[in-house]
Amino acid sequence: MDYETLKLAWWVLIGVLLIGFAVTDGFDMGVGALLRIIGKTDNERRVMMNTIGPHWDGNQVWFITAGGAIFAAWPIVYATAFSGFYWALLLVLFALFFRPVGFEYRSKIDDPRWRGAWDWGLTVGGAVPALVFGVAFGNLLVGVPFGLDEFMRSTYTGSFWALLNPFALLTGIISLLMLAMHGGTYLQMRTDGALHERARKTSLYLAVVVAVAFAVAGFWVANLDGYVISAINDVTKAVTPLQKEVMLQSGGWLENYGRYPWMMSAPAMGFIGLLFTALFSIANRGALAFVSSSFALTGIICTAGFSLFPFIMPSSTFPAQSLTVWDVVSSELTLNIMFWVAMFFVPIILSYTAWGYYKMRGRLTTDFIESNKYSTY
Repeated sequence: MDYETLKLAWWVLIGVLLIGFAVTDGFDMGVGALLRIIGKTDNERRVMMNTIGPHWDGNQVWFITAGGAIFAAWPIVYATAFSGFYWALLLVLFALFFRPVGFEYRSKIDDPRWRGAWDWGLTVGGAVPALVFGVAFGNLLVGVPFGLDEFMRSTYTGSFWALLNPFALLTGIISLLMLAMHGGTYLQMRTDGALHERARKTSLYLAVVVAVAFAVAGFWVANLDGYVISAINDVTKAVTPLQKEVMLQSGGWLENYGRYPWMMSAPAMGFIGLLFTALFSIANRGALAFVSSSFALTGIICTAGFSLFPFIMPSSTFPAQSLTVWDVVSSELTLNIMFWVAMFFVPIILSYTAWGYYKMRGRLTTDFIESNKYSTY
C-alpha cells in the first residue's frame, strides 16, 4: 500500500476504534449515568449493574486500544492532545476509577448509605467521561490553542476552564445524552417490568432531545470559522505540520460535504437512527431500538470526523501548525506493519466479543437478583 493510502486507512481505522468504544462502552456509561434516575430501588439498581457486569471491562478495552493506536499511528497528536487536555483526561481517569471499585464493593455491605454512595460513584463514572469526551470533540471544531517548535514539541497555551466554551458544552451535553439514550435502549433488551418501562420512556425522550441538540449543533457549526488547507507539500511523502498553509473560512467545516456529497450519509444516519430509536422504543422493540441507537451514534461521530477531515487537531493559535491526517503519521513501514496486524486481530476481537454478548443474552429480573444476592453485583 502506498503512503497516502496508509494515511487514509489509519484515519478510518482509528475512527472505527472510537466508534467501537462509543457503541460498546457507551451503553455501559449510559447505564451508569441513568443508575440514580431510573433505578428506584436497590434491587433495580443491582439489575442495571448486572446487565453490564459481564461486559463493561471488556468494552473499555476499545478505549485503551484507540489510545494505543493514536500513540503508534499519530504520535504528534498523542503528545499534543494528552498534554493539552491533561487535566480533562485526568478528570476522566479519576471518574473511571469509580467503576471497577464500585462494581466490586457496592453490594458487599447491606447498608443504604454505603450502597447509595457507590451508586453516585458509578453515576459519576458513567456521566463524567461521556461529558468530557463530547467537550473534547467540540474543542476540536473550535480550535485548540497550541503551537509547535522546529523539533515538533507542542506548547499548549490554554487552560482547563477555556475548554468549557459554549459550543463545547453543547457537544458535551449531546455526548452525555446520546450515551444515556444508548444505555436506555440496552436496558430495554435486558430488563423487564417497571424498570424496563422507565428505560423505554427514557430512550424515547432522549432520542428526541438529542435530535434537536444535534440539529442546533449543525447550525452552529455552519457559522463557525472552519479551517481550510490552502497549500501543502506532497502528501504522498513524509511531511511535517510546518509544511502547509491554512486559512480560516466562515462555514469552512461544511466544505467537505460539497466536495464529497457521500459524506452527507453521516448526518442522515444520525437523524434516521435517532428517529428509529424513538419509533422502536414506542413499539417496545428493545433490540431494534439498540441497533438504531448504535447507528445514530455512528452517524453523529462520523459527522464530526467528516467535518474535520483532513484535520485532526486544529490550532487556534497558529492555524498553519494544525495537525492533519497527512502530516502527523508515523513512517510508512510502521503504518504498513500495523495495518496488517490490525486486519488479522480486529476480526478475532470482534468475533469473541460477539460470542460473549450472545452467551450473556437474556433479561434480568429483580427476582433473579433477590435469589442470587450473594453471587451477583
